[in-house]
Amino acid sequence: MYEALMIAATGLQNQQRRLDTISNNVANVNTVAFKNSRLDFKDALYTAGIVPGKARTPEGNQQKGHGLMVAGITKDYSTGTFQQTDRKLDMAIEGEGFFTLENQDGEIVYTRNGCFSISVEDDGAWLVNADGFYVQDAGGARINIPELAEDVEIDVNGLIKFTVGDEETTVALGLFTFRNLTGLMSTGNGTYSESEASGERVAAEDAVVRQNVIELSNVKLADEMTRLIRTQRAFQLSSRALTTADEMEGIANNMKR
Repeated sequence: MYEALMIAATGLQNQQRRLDTISNNVANVNTVAFKNSRLDFKDALYTAGIVPGKARTPEGNQQKGHGLMVAGITKDYSTGTFQQTDRKLDMAIEGEGFFTLENQDGEIVYTRNGCFSISVEDDGAWLVNADGFYVQDAGGARINIPELAEDVEIDVNGLIKFTVGDEETTVALGLFTFRNLTGLMSTGNGTYSESEASGERVAAEDAVVRQNVIELSNVKLADEMTRLIRTQRAFQLSSRALTTADEMEGIANNMKR
C-alpha cells in the first residue's frame, strides 16, 4: 500500500512539472522569437517478481511498475509568425538558423531574436542586441558600424551593406545552425549555447534573412489550453489514487483496534 502512495505521488509531482512548462509557454506568448516547450513522460523502473514454482520466463515474471518519470523537455524550433516593423536593424530568419552573439563574458551564444541596435562606445559603434551582446559576423568578429553611416540594407543572404557617402561597406552576418537543435542549452534572454548533444555549428545555408521584420513567439494558445486541460485531469486522477491509497491504509490500521 505504501508503494501505491509513492506511485500516485510521482504522478502529482510530474504533472506539476508539466503544468510549470505550460505556464512558461503561455507567459512568453508575446516574447519575440520564443520557442515553446513540451514535457514528455516515460514509465519508471519495474520490479520483477518471480512466481514460485515457475520457470524464469515472461509468463512467470510478475513485473510491477513504480509510476512515471520525465523523459525530457522538447523545444519546438519551428519558425513563428513575422511582424513588420519600421526599424532598419530589425531582422528575422526564415527557416532554420540562428544569429551569433558574444555575451558579456565573452562566450558565444545563439538567438533567433533579431531586434538589434547600435551601441556607441569609446572604440567605435557596434551592432548589439537588447542585452548589449555583440552581434558577430560570419568570421566570428564583432560587427562594427562605420562612422557617419547613412543607410543600412540587409539582403536575404544576411549581407549587411552600410552606405557612407558614395562608399559602401559590406559584412556578412554569422548565421549558423546545428544538426540536433533539441540538444541546444537554453541560457536565458532568448539565447542558446552549443552542447555535445547539439553537435558543432554549421553554416545555415538555407536561412533567409528578412529586414524590417521580427519573428514572434511560436506558442499556440489553443494547443497550450488543450495540454492544460489534459494535465488537470491527470493531476485529479493521481490525486484520487493518492486519496484512495491513504484511506485503505487508514482502514488497515484501524483493524488492529
